[in-house]
Amino acid sequence: MKRKAAEVTREYGPFPGVEKIHGVSFDGKDVWFGAGDTLQSMDPASGTPQRKLDVAAHAGTAFDGKHLFQIAENRIQKIDPKTGRILHSIPAPGNGTDSGLTWAEGTLWVGQYRDRKIHQIDPETGRILRTIESNRFVTGVTWADGELWHATWENDESSLRRIDPNSGEVLDQLDMPQGQLISGLEIGGDSFYCGGGPSGKIRAVRRPGR
Repeated sequence: MKRKAAEVTREYGPFPGVEKIHGVSFDGKDVWFGAGDTLQSMDPASGTPQRKLDVAAHAGTAFDGKHLFQIAENRIQKIDPKTGRILHSIPAPGNGTDSGLTWAEGTLWVGQYRDRKIHQIDPETGRILRTIESNRFVTGVTWADGELWHATWENDESSLRRIDPNSGEVLDQLDMPQGQLISGLEIGGDSFYCGGGPSGKIRAVRRPGR
């Protein structure tokens, strides 16, 4: 395993009326984040808030190229980002203990925090297709360029880990500065966008080799 310090390149927020950042996603232009009672977006170039949808957003957020997916308590809701309308809902595999969420390979990938697992699930039914074990608490989950990364939050410390999607072996680890914790996670271009939990902030971390 290669291990080094994470390079935080920018901080965004805190945002008006947002006490905690839950899930984080990226639609190719804006960063979306779950804020409890709303799902919001901001421009990562300027940090300016953009949209606000009145939907429950308690944990992970994902984007499939057209729709948003959002964990709300023990459900995963498919949302039209233009209107905020809920189009479909499936049970979350952790029944309320779910954390991160991302889209890859035509499926959803869901982190289970204290169970230290990542599930690949069918986005239509919620059926579990595969489970990967971790040896740390799992918060955010993201895929990009064939790489599976997840965030950890344990003992007031957080890190970003690239893992083998078949074995769960940790291949790379980026350790966040002391006190900078990660809730949601998504890769966008050269950066990881990391939700900062109760700080109300989102932090950009440089992707290795970029």
